[in-house]
Amino acid sequence: MQQKAGFWKMAAQTARLMVGIPDYETYLEHRRARHPGEPFMSWEEFFKERQDARYKGKGRFRCC
Repeated sequence: MQQKAGFWKMAAQTARLMVGIPDYETYLEHRRARHPGEPFMSWEEFFKERQDARYKGKGRFRCC
């Protein structure tokens, strides 16, 4: 049963990444493990930051 749950979690994560929606849970796990005690972004802040990084280019030329 846990194997099925793990499969569906990974499938959902992969699907989100394919359409450009980053995985907030992975971000939180990373922050807790590598940066304990430091603040972390809300889901809204995280989503906006990832969208800006992906689509605004941050000074790089983007044709569309």
